[in-house]
This record gives sequence, structure tokens and C-alpha cells, in this order.
Amino acid sequence: METAQKELRWIGGALKALSKLPEEVKRVLGYAIWLAQQGDKHPDAKPLKGFGGGGVLEVVEDYDGDTYRAVYTVKFKDAVYLLHAFQKKSKRGAQTPQEDIDIIRSRLKIAEADHEQRRKGSSK
Repeated sequence: METAQKELRWIGGALKALSKLPEEVKRVLGYAIWLAQQGDKHPDAKPLKGFGGGGVLEVVEDYDGDTYRAVYTVKFKDAVYLLHAFQKKSKRGAQTPQEDIDIIRSRLKIAEADHEQRRKGSSK
């Protein structure tokens, strides 16, 4: 049984941020997002800690001595929302910097509201 591809929605400056990353990084992160749209999961995609379960995922890609991340949510059955893409600059191990966590939390709320609005709009 073939499932329909989920719509990809961009929140805040996520598209602009992703477009500024190196081509090799965009390829990996883009593939992970595409897999999510197909209902699948990239082998490197992991639940983001502090977001309760597997609804918010991050993919980490190392390139040329730097670390890049894309964070997206698969909480909704018909859409994938890209919440944030960034180069990790914190020197505190693998921990996601608080500033980025705050951006992700804020954009997740926007995604939830957007999804609810679209769901209501389609049921009219």
C-alpha cells in the first residue's frame, strides 16, 4: 500500500537557514526530510531530547570540522514541519544550545497552530 507524501512546511527562517548551509550538508539533511515526508526515518535521525518522545527529530551532520543540525516534527500525519536548521557553535559537547532549543520550542508552537488551522479549514 502506497502512502501519500506528506507536505513539507517551513516555519520561521528555517528555509533560509537551510539554504545557507554547505551543499554536502544540505544534501544529507534534505534527504532526511524527504524520508520523513515518505513516512520513513533517516538512520541518523534521533528524537530531540526534551520534546517528549519521537515527534520532534534532529539530524546531525558533520562536515569540514563543523556540525550542522536540522530539526523537524513528524507529529502530524499529513505534514512535516522543518523547525530549525543551524550550525552548532556551542562547545558544550553534543548538547543543543539553549538559544536553539528556545527557537525550536517557539516554532513548534507555530507549527501546531498552523496544523490546527489547516485541519479546521479543510473540514469546512
